Amino acid sequence: MLLDALTLQLGYNATLVAVGATLLGISAGVTGTFLFLRKRALVSDAISHATLPGVGLAFIVMVLLGGDGRSLPGLMLGSALSAWVGLLAVQWLTERTRLAEDAAIGSVLSVFFGFGIVLLTVIQNMSSGRQAGLEGFLLGSTAGMLFSEAAIIAAGGALSLALVLLLRRPMTMVAFDPGFSASAGIDLRRIDLAMMGLVLAVTVVGLKIVGLILIVALLIIPPVTARFWTNRTDGVVALSGLIGGVSGYVGAAISASAPALPTGPIIVLVAFALFALSLLGSPQRGVLAAWTRHRAFQRRVHLRQGLLALASGQPIYEKLTLRLLQRADLVRPDGVATEAGQARAEKALLDETRWDVLRRSASLEGTAAFYDGLTRIEDVVTPDQLDEIDAAIAAGAEASS
Repeated sequence: MLLDALTLQLGYNATLVAVGATLLGISAGVTGTFLFLRKRALVSDAISHATLPGVGLAFIVMVLLGGDGRSLPGLMLGSALSAWVGLLAVQWLTERTRLAEDAAIGSVLSVFFGFGIVLLTVIQNMSSGRQAGLEGFLLGSTAGMLFSEAAIIAAGGALSLALVLLLRRPMTMVAFDPGFSASAGIDLRRIDLAMMGLVLAVTVVGLKIVGLILIVALLIIPPVTARFWTNRTDGVVALSGLIGGVSGYVGAAISASAPALPTGPIIVLVAFALFALSLLGSPQRGVLAAWTRHRAFQRRVHLRQGLLALASGQPIYEKLTLRLLQRADLVRPDGVATEAGQARAEKALLDETRWDVLRRSASLEGTAAFYDGLTRIEDVVTPDQLDEIDAAIAAGAEASS
């Protein structure tokens, strides 16, 4: 069943949902990257929750004008206008009052969402609103999606994606260095508004598939996941779009293979699964990679301390240190150093003495910052400098004798 869904063999409606969800995921992932880099992820939450009053008001207006109130373009227009008002309210509170941005977002989010819930309650009490199904905009509803609705979603996602790619350079500059961007003549406020407008567009487009509550996850999880795999902005943008698209496609396929499962939450769960895999398995920033590096560092420290103990003739009580020395064939089971172990121990003691001389040298004071007990001194000084250090050690030994 799942294989049929992944190969688009479950019928017309399932194919529409899969294509729409894929395009939405790509546009949300790419757009959310700049929101994530700008450190304004919470703004997307305010925008998404601010769409709810617009949905309710648009339904009421369309009913009063003689329509059935469920026209997707009308509902999307209403949600866009409402979200834009909410975005302007956040900016006004942030710029004109002493409220921090997070406090302004929390205020706007709660007020608009509360107003939206009140409107939905009013609509349910209307004779034409009992079967409106507007609660589907909270978590998404793809059952019975029409071709016209899928086309609107696909076109909106593609247009948002094109605009993001067109504005990616100034948005990247503003995200990383607002001060330099302003000095280069970029209008920060205009770029921020453009970025928020694109987030708004993706939010409105995604209402039918993911819903206003979960669209935030589709905007933020893909770029956060992509960040585990690359340091380059273009790489994060591309990977984020890919992760968002895969999440949308696979989530829609899983939902289609088990009709009782809602599409929006499944898409978000798939995105989270990709995030969890990246969190654990990323070769640079993953938990397993960090644990492996920590273990390797810990072993190096134990070996270093064990060699210094051997050089000083001190007994080794730490079992891990002794086991590591034995595994490296540096000590025998009775704790006595092998020939190779004695040579390594003398070298370790010499290096400690060299570092001590280096730290006391005024001309090499900056180089001493590289000392961590594990870095080879040959890697941070030139051969001539090392000869000078050894000469200073020899002179000190002669003076003491």
